Amino acid sequence: MERARLLAAIEARRSRREYRGRYIDNQKLSHLRRLIGEYTAQSGIRMELATDSGAAFNGLTKSYGMLSGVNNFVGMIGGKEDWQTAEKLGYYGQLLVLEAVSMGLGTCWVSLTLKRENLPFKLSKGEEVLSTITIGDVSPEDSLKEKFVRGMLNIRNKTLEEMFISDVEPPKWFINGVRAAQKAPSAMKKQPVCFRYKNGVVTAGVSDISEFMNAHDLGIFKLHFQIGAGGGQWEWGNHGVYTPKEGLSTE
Repeated sequence: MERARLLAAIEARRSRREYRGRYIDNQKLSHLRRLIGEYTAQSGIRMELATDSGAAFNGLTKSYGMLSGVNNFVGMIGGKEDWQTAEKLGYYGQLLVLEAVSMGLGTCWVSLTLKRENLPFKLSKGEEVLSTITIGDVSPEDSLKEKFVRGMLNIRNKTLEEMFISDVEPPKWFINGVRAAQKAPSAMKKQPVCFRYKNGVVTAGVSDISEFMNAHDLGIFKLHFQIGAGGGQWEWGNHGVYTPKEGLSTE
């Protein structure tokens, strides 16, 4: 990870719902495919990029979040009851989102059930497209429609103090991690993840890991924290432990 570039992407990222319907530049498309290949190889999860394939968002589902002009999206595929996969899909999917934003593309997480017959993926028994990430060319400024939708969804974000629990004043790198996690997207903007700093040990957890979107958001928030903190490694799972990069523990 290149921390400065990804921090800039965290600041720039916002959900984009109106796409210009153009093809993604071949160089950017190749880079996205390469990243998806790397992430799936590292994690064992299944992510697939569909291009020039907006049929899945036609009909009633197209009104979800007032999406329009969708031609390209990533399918996040797995079993609905597999929260471990859900967490990894959130983590690596959000990493892909930040990479796409750093390339000047617009993105939006979409959590809804799409009709199998409209999907370009071959799904085995027990597999579903659990969520999607729309990716594409967007105008530099939000459209009036996007501003309207964002205004409708303008739910108050949690304060920094509401995002963590600590038995002492935590170190600066921990606070930087939580600040980055504040900017992470979550289902219905619930921000369900709580970070803990206790006896020098950092953990992150949700109240109910069996709920798919909670597990999914846990992965997203862990990624943002890791970038903001300056590097390190998370254990997978609810209340997984974070090991900071060498040298951070003294900051």
